[in-house]
Amino acid sequence: MHVPRQKPATALLGPAPAASLLDQTPPSAPRVPSPCIAPQRISLPASHDDVSHALDSCDHQTTTSIRRRNTFAHTVEMPTQPTLPKRPASAVGQILAMPPQWLAAYEEFITKNASQVSQIESALRSLTYIIPGRFRDAEIASESIHSGVQLLSLYHDNLLAKAVSKLPIPPTRTAHARYTRFWSEKSAIYRRIAMLLQMVIYTELLWEMSAKRRGGEKSRWRVVVLLEGIKAACRLLLLRVTRTRQIVTPALPEREPIPDDIDQEKSDEDGLALGSESEFALEDGGSIHGNTMTSQEAQEMLKPPYGREWAMPRTGMSMPSLPESGDISSYLLSRVLTADDIRPAAKLLNQLRGVGQAAEILHILAPLIYAIALLRSKNKRSWTPWMIGLAVEYAARQLRDGTNGAANSLRTTPLEREEWNKRGWSMLWWSMRGAFYENVTKGVVTGVSKRMPSFIGGIMEDYEYLWENYYFSTSA
Repeated sequence: MHVPRQKPATALLGPAPAASLLDQTPPSAPRVPSPCIAPQRISLPASHDDVSHALDSCDHQTTTSIRRRNTFAHTVEMPTQPTLPKRPASAVGQILAMPPQWLAAYEEFITKNASQVSQIESALRSLTYIIPGRFRDAEIASESIHSGVQLLSLYHDNLLAKAVSKLPIPPTRTAHARYTRFWSEKSAIYRRIAMLLQMVIYTELLWEMSAKRRGGEKSRWRVVVLLEGIKAACRLLLLRVTRTRQIVTPALPEREPIPDDIDQEKSDEDGLALGSESEFALEDGGSIHGNTMTSQEAQEMLKPPYGREWAMPRTGMSMPSLPESGDISSYLLSRVLTADDIRPAAKLLNQLRGVGQAAEILHILAPLIYAIALLRSKNKRSWTPWMIGLAVEYAARQLRDGTNGAANSLRTTPLEREEWNKRGWSMLWWSMRGAFYENVTKGVVTGVSKRMPSFIGGIMEDYEYLWENYYFSTSA
C-alpha cells in the first residue's frame, strides 16, 4: 500500500508566527524574554519583508511602552512633591532679622518722646553722681553706668539731629549749633574726628580706673598720657579741617528740641476745646458769648503781653498787642536780627593767623604737657608739674588776648568770645589739680565736709577720694 508522503508541518500549518521566529535562539545564548511579547500572539505574513516590518513594529512598541512607563512614573512622582511639608525657616535667620526691626522701633520711640528721654538721661546722670560709696567700693561699676548713659545720649543726639533735619521749618539755632552742624554736614572727616573726641571724653575716667586696677599707678599714667595724646591729635586735626579756626566745646552740635507734630497738636486742641468747660463767664456780656476756653486760648494767656493778639469783636481781625512799659527792651530785642543771624555758618569763627594760631595750638597741647610732667614726677605735692601746666595755659590766653588776637576787637565774633569765656571759667579747675589741691584745697574741702550733714558730707568725701586718686576727674 502506498502511503502518501507527508508534507512538512510548516506547509500544513502555514507560516510560523513572528513570535516563534523570534523565540528561535541559539542554545548557547541565554533566553531573554522580549518586552514586545503581548498576551495575544500576533499573526504576520511569512515573507522576508513582512518579518522585517514586524520586527520594526515590535521595536516601536517596546520603545513606546518604555516611554509610557517612564511618563507614568513621573506622573506618579510629581503630585508627591507639593505635599511634602515645607522646611521651617532657620532660627538663626529669624534672630538676625529681629535687631533691625527693634532698632527701627527704638529710633521711632526716641524721636516721638525726645523730652521724656532727655529727662530720663538727666535722672540717670544725677543718680550716678549721688550714689553713696560711688567711688570706693563700686567705682568701675558706677562709672560704667555713667559712661554708658553718656554714650547713649550721644547716639540719641544723632537720631534727633536726623529728625530735626527733616522738619519743613528748622528751629531757631544758636551760633554754636549752626557752626558745628555746618561742619558736621560738610565734612565727614570732621564728624568722625569730633565723634571720636567726644567718646574719649565720655569714657576717659573709666579707662583710667580700669588701668589702675589692672596695672597700678604706672599703667594708669601711661593710659592718661595716651588719652591726652589722642585728644590733642583730634583737636589738631579739627583745627586743620576747619582751616585754622578756633576749636569749640563741644565739637558736635548739641541736642535740639523737636516740636510736636502739628496734626497731633491740632487734634489735641480740638479735643480739649470740645471737652473742657471753664467756670469763667463774662459778667458784662462781652464779645465771647460761650463759657468754654480752648487750650489755644489758655496758651495765649501764658504768653507775654506783646506776644498775644487781640481780636476785634465786630470784624474779627487780629491785631498785635503793645508791650508794657517794662518790657519794651525785650520786645525790641525779640524782633531784631543780629549780625550772627545773617552771617554764614562758616564765618561765625574767624581764621587764625600767626600769634592767634600759635595760641590755639598751645591751648590744645597744655593738657598733654601737664600729663607728661605728672608722669615724670613721683611726688604728688610737687609744684613743678602744676606750674608748667598752668604756665602753658596762661601763655596761650595771653597770646590770644594780645594785639594780634584781642578778644574785644571788632573782628572777634560772639561765638569766639563765648568760647574764650568758657575757657576762662575752666581755668578754675587748676585749683583742684596736683600740688595746689594737695597743699591748699584739700584742707578746705575736708573742713567743709565735716560741717555738712552726714548725707552731703558722705558725697563730698566720695568726691574727695576721686579728686585725690584720678587725673581725669578734674580735667577740662
